[in-house]
Amino acid sequence: MRLLHTAPPLLLALALVACQAQTPKPARGGGGGKSASLRAMESVATVAYKCWFSSKDPAFKPYRFANELNSMTGQPRFLLVPAKNFGGRPLLVVQATGGSAKVDAFGPLLSEPLGARISGDLRRWTAGDTSCGAPA
Repeated sequence: MRLLHTAPPLLLALALVACQAQTPKPARGGGGGKSASLRAMESVATVAYKCWFSSKDPAFKPYRFANELNSMTGQPRFLLVPAKNFGGRPLLVVQATGGSAKVDAFGPLLSEPLGARISGDLRRWTAGDTSCGAPA
């Protein structure tokens, strides 16, 4: 008789345990399951922010940094937008796509005099050199 009283709660507990979602295991090879593109963009975005904005570089005063690394599109990126219009059209987009660690940049700012410096910084940073280099 005792088994009949304990069986329903025991079955309920077992059913609840069985229904709980399994926690996915992180991918091997470091990065905690992050894609190569996200790892690359985190690195580049961190140093870009440090060198261009935290350093108060006057060349970047007219712009604001918009971080979009947690994009669900598989294209982690960051943007430079006009400082006075944060919701405005991006002047620079720096992104990596899918599983690739290749970083691409595009936008009208690259055609400006500052574009050569931006391109040089991005080449250096994607190669692993995190130095800020000389300001414009």
